[in-house]
Amino acid sequence: MMESILIESATGGSNGTKYYEYLRREFMRSENTRHLLPDFVRTHRTLGAFWPYIRDAAGSYADRRMIITNAFTPLIDYLEGRDLAPMDSVASDSLRSFDSEGVHEVWEKALSRRKTDPEGAITIARTLLETVLKRILDETGTEHSDTADLPKLYRMAAEELNLSPTQHSAEAIKMILGGATTVVNGLGTLRNRLSDSHGRSEKIPVRPAERHAKLAVNMAGTMASFLVETHLDRQKS
Repeated sequence: MMESILIESATGGSNGTKYYEYLRREFMRSENTRHLLPDFVRTHRTLGAFWPYIRDAAGSYADRRMIITNAFTPLIDYLEGRDLAPMDSVASDSLRSFDSEGVHEVWEKALSRRKTDPEGAITIARTLLETVLKRILDETGTEHSDTADLPKLYRMAAEELNLSPTQHSAEAIKMILGGATTVVNGLGTLRNRLSDSHGRSEKIPVRPAERHAKLAVNMAGTMASFLVETHLDRQKS
């Protein structure tokens, strides 16, 4: 609808000003969609403000349509699920059921930054796990320090949830749980080395790319969901 309103405005005028302003506010309010909006939508709050921009950008109606349509492609691809990983919706459901306004909000921020802000996404992936672990420790009545690092928080939560490799005798289970510990430790290292969480005195050896951010966020989402589901199942039983 927003794309159509803008095309109408660029090719002869539109009476959809109030609808454009409403839709713009909704998209701007969402962490997931704000950065995917065309630049001209973010900077032009009304159709009246948009008109001089598009008038000067292209003289023909066909060129104006092309500019608008191409600019909306990233947002529409996202809304149609083309930029989503299989784990995204599974983790979203688990984390929303656990804490819709806290943990799930952190997860949404991590998802939204995978493509546009790899360093920030890696930082938030770590924050997601820390938030989940601290919530679980709080709910199980386990004392912990606010300054405890991620591996220590995970060890404490794993003991509470019976997820420590040393609590099991079956070799296959020990291997899986040992792998989970390695993933958590790896996320902590990745965040310290490649994210924007600390000031640096030297040049970054590797600049994180989108693929690094996807790996970190997807691993954090998988581990967070596993921890939440284990915690909730133990609460029920």
